[in-house]
Amino acid sequence: MQGLDDAVKYQEGKIVARKTRIAVKPVETFSGEEIKFIRQSVGLSQVVFASSLGVSKKTVEAWERGRNKPEGPSRRLLQLIRDNPKVIEQYMLKA
Repeated sequence: MQGLDDAVKYQEGKIVARKTRIAVKPVETFSGEEIKFIRQSVGLSQVVFASSLGVSKKTVEAWERGRNKPEGPSRRLLQLIRDNPKVIEQYMLKA
């Protein structure tokens, strides 16, 4: 209710709204060599890396060989893993 009340007061000119600008980093593209480097830097096989990204081993293989390119969500995940390699560890289960 507070938010609605504030919106009405703002519309009536009774309060000044706070504004926060947020910029989102662009989603990067990756070469096959970069993808392979990211995978190897976290010490994972193609099978485990693929599983952690929710894609098939053949998909990772095709990316690394340059036959295919990852799309939006996979590219963002690659960025996250490259920039913070420990992020992938939370999805690994010790057997």
